[in-house]
Amino acid sequence: MKSAVLGALAMVASATMLVSASPADAHHSFAMYDPSKLVTLTGTVQDFEWTNPHSIVLLVVDGAVSEADGLWSLELPTSPGNLTRMNWTKRSLKPGDRVSIDINPLRDGRHGGSLKKVTLLATGQVLTTSQPGAVVPGSK
Repeated sequence: MKSAVLGALAMVASATMLVSASPADAHHSFAMYDPSKLVTLTGTVQDFEWTNPHSIVLLVVDGAVSEADGLWSLELPTSPGNLTRMNWTKRSLKPGDRVSIDINPLRDGRHGGSLKKVTLLATGQVLTTSQPGAVVPGSK
């Protein structure tokens, strides 16, 4: 009886540690992005990864010498759950979509940034990563 109780307690303790550690381990700072700079990129979506804790857009920017040279990794600054409340879905962006994207770029100059707003060029649809009613840079 005692070993069964100890075993159950050990399982509960292990599960608690896993659950409580996961969000802390997965979250990171956005200090690597420069919020004072807003850059607009135009190009073609290579991939849209709808994943926790933050979704990623891989964009091949127009005018690049090669696909590798023009590939940018753009992180959405909130979770898919929050994005859903802002009218995003896992199908909002598809490979081949032509887009204009506003970002806060990486401070170190590498090809990456924190995504702020996407305009699908074929339809004019605008998707933002800010809460409804918030002022989006570049919007009127």
